[in-house]
Amino acid sequence: MQPDYTIIGGGVVGLSVAYGLTRLGRRVTVIDGDDNAYRASRTNFGLVWVQSKGLNAPHYARWSQTSAREWRAFADDLQAASGNDLGLRQDGGYDFHLDEDSLAERVAAYEAVKEALGGDYPFEVLGHNALKREEPNIGPAVAGAILHHNDGHVNPLRLLQTLAGEFQNLGGVLMSGRAAAGVTPLEGGGFGIELGDGGRLDTLRVVLCAGLGASQLGPMLGFKAPVRPQRGQVLITEKLPKLMSRPSGIIRQVDEGGVQIGDTKEEVGLDDRTTTAGTAAIASRAAKVYPALARARLVRSWAGLRVMSPDGLPIYQRSEVYPGAYFVTCHSGVTLAAAHARLLPRWLEDLPDAPDLEKFDERRFTV
Repeated sequence: MQPDYTIIGGGVVGLSVAYGLTRLGRRVTVIDGDDNAYRASRTNFGLVWVQSKGLNAPHYARWSQTSAREWRAFADDLQAASGNDLGLRQDGGYDFHLDEDSLAERVAAYEAVKEALGGDYPFEVLGHNALKREEPNIGPAVAGAILHHNDGHVNPLRLLQTLAGEFQNLGGVLMSGRAAAGVTPLEGGGFGIELGDGGRLDTLRVVLCAGLGASQLGPMLGFKAPVRPQRGQVLITEKLPKLMSRPSGIIRQVDEGGVQIGDTKEEVGLDDRTTTAGTAAIASRAAKVYPALARARLVRSWAGLRVMSPDGLPIYQRSEVYPGAYFVTCHSGVTLAAAHARLLPRWLEDLPDAPDLEKFDERRFTV
């Protein structure tokens, strides 16, 4: 029997959508891709993050905040079913600033977002002394920080593993090590998916969650799929005693004790190599924020490729050419995982309580 949906892409985005659809009772197959695929889900920073999202697009700020507020119930459901603790800690996160001017500029931007959201944007500004009371190990170079109370972090690899396991426990089919090479709309409805190993899968509907691979597959389904890579480099220290209470967008201490340091934003195409210049820059900045990190040993580093749209916002698109085909992509797969699992499937099913995602479709790039 054909699946109701085939999801092309087995990262956090694809598996979150697939998990949500199976919870609605749909037959779902996920084509995970081969080992040569660029996988943002295995190289990301693990943040559940609202602040800085949608500073010029309040609908994105609202969507990010909606997902962040769904995260506790989402994590609890997964833990109850699997027994896995996702390591979710969500009691706020920092946006650090090393000078007063940049802090004031960012506060003004946050105030504008807060006004656009009718006051629903819970943040506070901490000067150096107030921040020092919250984070005693902060360095003298830090002018202050913005604390957003919806922010937090999670173990992203445990999230990915748990989503895959629970999706399959609910009856989903995960095709690991197999890639989609092409998609053909079928006469009478449905789609035929050609696999890289010569196989074929027919499906009633298809959801393209293939990250950077969408640029090749999207036009086959009538999508523009304007995605590009952006490199981010990350460092990991040895396991350390507790150094910080909350994460930030550039430094977080994971539940095992190591400190994760990031992140660069480099437009270098499909180059996922680390560089001395990139790692030195983020290490230097981290040591200014937490001077104790200057003495920590680094145990590994990596670079990953984010999936970016032209404006940095997600794309949610129904094909205007081939009904039953959908395109879902974003660079904040962890933050939006809860919304993708708990709300987006209702949009795919066109249910009465589905979220309104019209502002996220591809037409914004041509209007």
